[in-house]
Amino acid sequence: MKIGVLTGGGDCSGLNAVIRAVTKSAMYHFGWQVVGIQDGFQGITSQPPNVHVLDLHEVSGILDRGGTILGASNRGDPFNYPMHDEDGKPLLDEEGKQIRQDISDRLAENMRSLGIKALVVVGGDGTMRLANRLHVEKGMNIVGVPKTIDNDLGGTDITFGFNTATQIVTDATDRLHSTAESHHRVMIIETMGRYAGHIALNAGLAGGADIILIPEIEWTVEKVAAVIKERRRMGRRHTIITVGEGAKPKGGQLVTHGKLVEDSVIAERLGGIGHWLREALEDLIDLEVRVTVMGHTQRGGTPTAFDRNLGTLLGHAAVLAVHDKKFGQMVAIQGTQIVTVPLDLASRTRPVDPDSEAVRAARGTMVSFGD
Repeated sequence: MKIGVLTGGGDCSGLNAVIRAVTKSAMYHFGWQVVGIQDGFQGITSQPPNVHVLDLHEVSGILDRGGTILGASNRGDPFNYPMHDEDGKPLLDEEGKQIRQDISDRLAENMRSLGIKALVVVGGDGTMRLANRLHVEKGMNIVGVPKTIDNDLGGTDITFGFNTATQIVTDATDRLHSTAESHHRVMIIETMGRYAGHIALNAGLAGGADIILIPEIEWTVEKVAAVIKERRRMGRRHTIITVGEGAKPKGGQLVTHGKLVEDSVIAERLGGIGHWLREALEDLIDLEVRVTVMGHTQRGGTPTAFDRNLGTLLGHAAVLAVHDKKFGQMVAIQGTQIVTVPLDLASRTRPVDPDSEAVRAARGTMVSFGD
């Protein structure tokens, strides 16, 4: 028996824990061979496939490493694959647009030629959508493992990578408190999270933010300014604002980098709401406003113990799911139990519930959501 494992989408802490668990569990429990596929789906669609056999030596000592030893990619959709010539230059049509083809049959054929009987796919919502389509349309034996710092996948209570990202933002917030207080400034901390506010909410709550702005709760700049002024009237001369990159003011637009990555599963690149908010606030308050964009620091570095353990649990569970032929499923954690759910459920995003206990606790401890 030979199985493959790949890591798709953006990287995050905990991926190596999954790879390690898949490899060790498959070899120890069932005597299977594990093939590592480089750079997500690109590795299995390339000619020849960019793969190699994983052994115990390669996965030893990687539990505490960030990133992924297999490489990750959020490009290379096999159903809409960008074509290149022999020199690697994009092939263009008569209108100057890059030519795209459905090469999913090549992917399936490469799997068969390599003797890979099942594939463990680790990724977020975009990766799970592709995995589900490959299972349904091409009959591929696939088990999914949920990964994203955004924590917005359906079917699971939490994704690995989220805990580490939240801790990184919390640590930064702790440090910004002292400099904000010293200089009587308003500090804006912009987090990742895309269209869900899980990181901003949880890191803001843990870091003692005074204002938390997330996509799920409508807010206005005027209300944010009013909260800052009220804090100053009460003798609080600094304010910490945590804002998710997908947050937008009531009636406003998402702030993006203005560039679409056409061959990516997720073409739109969010970012810049922190600086937009700073400019808007400076017309309404007389305090200095500074912005810290956390960016890709949230993806990198040593994973927390929680993410190492969750990655290990899910990686082991994925191998058991392959053994039990639970294909078209994703392993997930619900409560304290590891379960399997359909891949199509996993591809649905899970936003913050505005009436959740975390939001209630924040409001109850004088945190404003700008509404």
